[in-house]
Amino acid sequence: MMSLYTATITLILIMDPLGNIPIFLSVLNNVDPKRRKFLILRENFIAFLILAVFLFFGKLLLEGMNLSESALEISGGIILFLIALHMIFPAEANNKDYKLTGEPFIVPLAVPLIAGPSAMAIVMLLANQHPQYLWLWFFALFLATLFCAATLVFADFLRKILGDRGLVAIERLMGMILTTMAVQMFLSGIKTFFHL
Repeated sequence: MMSLYTATITLILIMDPLGNIPIFLSVLNNVDPKRRKFLILRENFIAFLILAVFLFFGKLLLEGMNLSESALEISGGIILFLIALHMIFPAEANNKDYKLTGEPFIVPLAVPLIAGPSAMAIVMLLANQHPQYLWLWFFALFLATLFCAATLVFADFLRKILGDRGLVAIERLMGMILTTMAVQMFLSGIKTFFHL
């Protein structure tokens, strides 16, 4: 079973605040710097609410769609693995500029950059595997969102300190860790499916 620490770290890795820094800075480039922090906090809060809904009501969604726990574990492992590969070998599309008029609202910052499909899958998996620890997973989600928000609020500062190469290096290291977790999740799903 995942601990609070493991669940928090997993969610942080999936939300990928360091990898999102260039995109956030690009999207918020034309926004007044004084208002930028408010928008980052607002989008993180919206992402938190969306993920909390999936945490508490994801099981009903799974039951309604007749999906098994092993299917969720295996698909979650595959999604995490693909995200980890993208973190280790970033595509050019990740660095493209987003042309937006006005302030962003929900899309693309809250969803899918923070509360993406993989984050939704993970919170549903946590809730489905150990529903008795639902409030522990909620606290893990809160801590992960807090870390993500803090990182993105100081995005300009972190980019100056670490540089683009430093950010890429850290993201690739996080991708390596996430790869291992993805494989473990996939194997757990296989084990559950075959009752090993």
